[in-house]
Amino acid sequence: MRIAILSRGPELYSTRRLKEAGEARGHQVDIIDTLHCYMDITRSRPAVRYHGEELPYYDAVIPRIGASITFYGTAVVRQFEMMGTFCVNESVAISRSRDKLRSMQLLSRKDVGLPRTGFANKPDNIKDLIKNVGGAPLVIKLLEGTQGIGVVLAETNKAAESIVEAFMGLKANILVQEFIKEAGGADIRCFVVGGKVVAAMKRQGAEGEFRSNLHRGGSAKLVRLTKEERVTAVNAAKIMGLNVCGVDILQSKNGAVVMEVNSSPGLEGIETATNKDVASMVFEFIEAKAKPNKTRTRGKG
Repeated sequence: MRIAILSRGPELYSTRRLKEAGEARGHQVDIIDTLHCYMDITRSRPAVRYHGEELPYYDAVIPRIGASITFYGTAVVRQFEMMGTFCVNESVAISRSRDKLRSMQLLSRKDVGLPRTGFANKPDNIKDLIKNVGGAPLVIKLLEGTQGIGVVLAETNKAAESIVEAFMGLKANILVQEFIKEAGGADIRCFVVGGKVVAAMKRQGAEGEFRSNLHRGGSAKLVRLTKEERVTAVNAAKIMGLNVCGVDILQSKNGAVVMEVNSSPGLEGIETATNKDVASMVFEFIEAKAKPNKTRTRGKG
């Protein structure tokens, strides 16, 4: 098969591993810089051009769309969908998962476990907003934040009010969320491929750090999931419409709660912690599912 990886970083671990794994399975794998793609939107013959030439037909595309280029990146993925190319994650699903508020609303509607979450626009709602999620300590998140950036822990109600007022003064969209203290600064990353959890690791935040992101000094180890955690991860991926994703879960006193669903999960941490060849599992999924014009959102917005 001829397969394209949409990625801005050919040197990144995840991109390199996917290329290596695909080529090891006999596929031709090309890395394409998403921002250097441009679209020929023509009646009955949509195309993607790259460095002055029309791209050849690809059997499948693996989108690795960074948060900072979500709008343009999903437009490129959508163009491939219009051409009938099989996209591992579809444009609508990527956009859905990137919008933290929208994703929380969708998960809530389907009765998936979530930390209690609030969203508001006017400063006169702040006190009740904080009270409604259980009061301090609580977590305040920028809607557009990624990798722990724009996530603040407010230890007191006064601190929470000040932080919310500051963000609102900057006209930033934020979520206010209950702090799951019993999680102890740890979360579980479940890597889902094709509706199955293929690998899972427990990430522990560094000393004094409530965020468990590995690039912030956190550590990771193999973890055995409970049935509830496995079902929660699979359901969250299905609701988002993502075939390949990372589902981040906290262990709370009320059971498993979903913190985030990541449409471009990194491979380095999960492969190192679990010693599993996750990259090859992505290609196994492509080999089983990739067929021309098999994009559910084709022809829709």
